[in-house]
Amino acid sequence: MHKNVFYILGAKKYPRTQFAREEKGRYGKTRPKCLSLFTGAMGLDLGIESAGFEIIGCLEADKWACATIRANKPAIPLIEDTIVNWTGAKVLEFLARQREEVDLIIGGPPCPSFSTAGKRQSFTDPRGQVMFDFLRLVEEIRPPFFVMENVRGILSASLKHRPLLDRVHTSPAFSSEEQKGSVMRLLHRRFSEMGYVVTVELTNAAHYGVPQNRERVVFIGSRDGFQVTLPLPSHSSNGNGFCLPYRTLGGALEGLKDPRPQFMPFSESRLRFFRMLKAGQNWRDLPPEVAREALGGAFASGGGKVGFFRRLSYDKPCPTVPTSPIQKSTALCHPTALRPLSVREYARVQQFPDDWKFIGSISRQYQQIGNAVPVGLGHVVGRSILRYLENLAEF
Repeated sequence: MHKNVFYILGAKKYPRTQFAREEKGRYGKTRPKCLSLFTGAMGLDLGIESAGFEIIGCLEADKWACATIRANKPAIPLIEDTIVNWTGAKVLEFLARQREEVDLIIGGPPCPSFSTAGKRQSFTDPRGQVMFDFLRLVEEIRPPFFVMENVRGILSASLKHRPLLDRVHTSPAFSSEEQKGSVMRLLHRRFSEMGYVVTVELTNAAHYGVPQNRERVVFIGSRDGFQVTLPLPSHSSNGNGFCLPYRTLGGALEGLKDPRPQFMPFSESRLRFFRMLKAGQNWRDLPPEVAREALGGAFASGGGKVGFFRRLSYDKPCPTVPTSPIQKSTALCHPTALRPLSVREYARVQQFPDDWKFIGSISRQYQQIGNAVPVGLGHVVGRSILRYLENLAEF
């Protein structure tokens, strides 16, 4: 079933610029150019590149992700710095490019403030602000298209967060900034100010052949008023209709040569419970008294607690790979071995090439892979935009 959630923001139509007419025929000869911000380990970039784009530059603040970029793509110009120190003009000067040479800007601004697994501090946490620096650079460079990826939590996030302890019956009513969805309303206004029409889709990467149930929000902005949407899913849970069945973890790991897997071991206290679980089971399959002990204080808390003590199955897609596979609330145990997925297995789930090098400690490598956009989802997004660029070239 197609379960993407779809919105259109900033949907006022703006007149097309001269760019499309001036660049007639260009895409039949050279690849369109893409600038990458918040690049990370380049998962989104690899997907966009495989769709037909050329990555002409990257901006990334994390030194380990920068080392990964240099190890794999040394020829791509790289700005190792925080985005707040850069303007569109400075980026173009560094790349020795003109504005007209940038067809697409992509990025996934860090999103712990909006994560449903985090503390939901929203914009009281300054980490949420870099999203608007991303949009500032888009506005200054004004490419025909941009792509911004984020977590599901952004759809309901509020600009200000009121702690649960302060939510008593005598408390004042929520202000407009404290109401759910106020971040999206602000983004709607921001997109309109920029002059971009933006489609917003909540999608599951498994719908497009990624061996992982990973829900993400994809913003696709068009300077010239196009409403770019992702295609209908190519995969579904049971392969009904015109869809193929979801790709599984077993299929993703097939043929992987990993004789000395690198991984962060579980503590003995965690292993004790994983030994009781079979492939495809989780904490709910433990005896009640053991489950209570395994979850501790979380046992009586609300929520589904779906991330606790998961033993993976070869026959199903992998759950979302987190930045650490050994934490109590995000643990992912191998289907048959008493360990997490290895770094190379993690990379297979995210569809990185087997020869892709990740630099840093094992925990840093897990973090880079877990933060990445699956390569296959990036490819689908890139192809969706490319068809519009190719049509523009025909004018």
